[in-house]
Amino acid sequence: MKRTGPTNENLQHLIKELKKASIENKAPIWKRIALELERPSRQRRAVNLYHIDRNVENGDVIVVPGKVLATGELKKHVKIAAWSFSEQAVVKIKDAISIHELLKENPKGKNVRIIG
Repeated sequence: MKRTGPTNENLQHLIKELKKASIENKAPIWKRIALELERPSRQRRAVNLYHIDRNVENGDVIVVPGKVLATGELKKHVKIAAWSFSEQAVVKIKDAISIHELLKENPKGKNVRIIG
């Protein structure tokens, strides 16, 4: 069976935007995130808050090319961008944004880390 990529139109649009921003701004991080989001949904990353808290420093900007789950607590102040968040994770995270919003804020991708 031929692999067709994601069928979600919003995700398809985001992937195109990320690839375009990667070329225009010479920022390879956006292409890497686009490639991660093109994977089948079963292979996309799912990251719990305790994992994020353990692997980041205060003030970091984090991208999760998948879903952020609510297990654990986030004690550090970080900005988290992800494709999706669980309902409980949104309640626990003070600064949760979409990848699209982060792309608009930081088109060069400076000081952005991929976690997962």
